Amino acid sequence: MDTKRMDPGRIEISRRLTRRAWLGRAANGIGGMALGTLLDQSNILARVAPERGRICPLDFAPRAKRVIFLCQAGGMSHLETFDEKPKLREMDGQGMPESFTAGQPIAQLQGVAQLKCMGPRHAFRDCGASGQRISTLFPYLANVADQLCIVNSSRTEQINHDPAHTFMNTGTQISGRPSMGSWLTYGLGSESQDLPGFVVMTSVGGGQNQPIATRQWHSGFLPGRHQGVEFRSAGDPVLYLNDPPGVARHGQRQVIDTVSALNRLHDSTVDDPEIATRIAQYELAFKMQTSVPQLMDLSGETRATLDMYGTEGADGSYAANCLLARRLAERGVRFIQLYHRGWDHHGQIEIGSTLTAKHVDQGTAALITDLHQRGMLDETLVIFTGEFGRTPMAQGDGRDHHIRGFSMFLCGGGVKPGIRYGATDELGYNAIENIFHVHDLHATMLHLLGIDHEKMTFRYQGRDFRLTDVHGNVVHDIIA
Repeated sequence: MDTKRMDPGRIEISRRLTRRAWLGRAANGIGGMALGTLLDQSNILARVAPERGRICPLDFAPRAKRVIFLCQAGGMSHLETFDEKPKLREMDGQGMPESFTAGQPIAQLQGVAQLKCMGPRHAFRDCGASGQRISTLFPYLANVADQLCIVNSSRTEQINHDPAHTFMNTGTQISGRPSMGSWLTYGLGSESQDLPGFVVMTSVGGGQNQPIATRQWHSGFLPGRHQGVEFRSAGDPVLYLNDPPGVARHGQRQVIDTVSALNRLHDSTVDDPEIATRIAQYELAFKMQTSVPQLMDLSGETRATLDMYGTEGADGSYAANCLLARRLAERGVRFIQLYHRGWDHHGQIEIGSTLTAKHVDQGTAALITDLHQRGMLDETLVIFTGEFGRTPMAQGDGRDHHIRGFSMFLCGGGVKPGIRYGATDELGYNAIENIFHVHDLHATMLHLLGIDHEKMTFRYQGRDFRLTDVHGNVVHDIIA
């Protein structure tokens, strides 16, 4: 072979394809497979061992082991839910003072001749021994008010739905970065032996169903095994999980072992971290053929539990997803994210918020109660929030997107119960007291899980990245 005229890449390929090289590499591969057979006990142990994370030991003593993130997608109005504004009610129909809105971004209301105040469309009442003021939209959440840490001073940076979800999930408006669930499984690993460490479920109802892109739970530049896995809430939760007709379980095991051996052989040459991900995911998928049917089998749930959630399960509802979230938490899943798409109320907000709240109120309260009764709430951080809030000004009979101040609540997982943190101004426009930025939410969440948000980094394209980027403060005032 004349190699003088060939480029170095082709020379390398030719070298690898010579008969001698091929025989040598084949011998090594056969030897490796033989060794793997001899060490089968080690392989078995590896198959059942939960994945360990990169942060070991943890930076702090953890208060929580896992997170259940309840995303009220579409922009839940803080003014109809958790942030009572008597002054706004008093000014209903009057012009919005320019001192509040001058120079501020307003998504759909630009160019409106006069911005008019819209008073809250629902009443509020004292709830629990703590006296939390919560909207009458939430009769079930009122019963767990003493467990809630309501934050009224939340702030974000993106005023439209998709980038706002991206910012809430990844800490940046740039698409393609790792989601917070991926960061957690990267840092902490998974406690589950036979389920993904990061699971996502969605539901709809009550209002305009804004789409949710699957990249919201992507692993970005982190290894692919940290990507969230979407479970469907009706029918088969994971497609193509059952054995095809005529394929027995032992035959599938042989196929997976053979494919994994070939992948390991290829990895010894190219050293690609995604090959390790592929091997792990084949193995996980095989385990899920048993674990997922067990997860979905609700025959062991009591009638009292099903009635508390208001669902028989697997019906596509938010309540059914809340029940599955508890079952996933019991099985060691690290990050469970539920989206309910129904809070986008540009019009008819009084009717729309009533309908949407009915979809989520009972299930959310049941989840908190269920975790508490099972002794799991103290080690489970529950977060309930939209991607942003809604304007105090009217858009017809609805409200526009709003980023300067909105509400969320946290409970369990080391958070102080029965308190209210932060405040917006008298019209609910600006967060003015103890501002709680999305970066602060991420920093505090990581802290409760035992991670210093400034230390958990991943080097990519010559720079160390983190979930909070160069921002974020741990809000110790809400930590028990």
